[in-house]
Amino acid sequence: QVQLMERGGGSVQAGGSLKLSCSAAGGIFLTCEMGWYRQGPGKQRDLVARYNGQSIEYADSVKGRFTISRNYDPNILYLQMNNLRTEDTAVYYCAAECSFRTPRYIWGQGTQVTVSS
Repeated sequence: QVQLMERGGGSVQAGGSLKLSCSAAGGIFLTCEMGWYRQGPGKQRDLVARYNGQSIEYADSVKGRFTISRNYDPNILYLQMNNLRTEDTAVYYCAAECSFRTPRYIWGQGTQVTVSS
């Protein structure tokens, strides 16, 4: 049962833009905190941006360049990525953090973003 489905990854040159989207089942979208994470080559999976109640958290490295947003009905989470850098190259994951369930996180399958110089 696929609950999160990412789209929009690809290859782009440094300075370019990409927009990721994540389709989510309605129950997850409304009851869990949604966010984006990424895992670069040889690195751990880190937060990119997430909703935390009514506020939004961004990793310092993406502030001013990336924007997270969401749409209801259909339930879609977005990540607009501008002024991409080579260090943004990673697999990007949509995630739902659900405090009421175990395990706490639901992950999408990931989408590759490659930024070339």
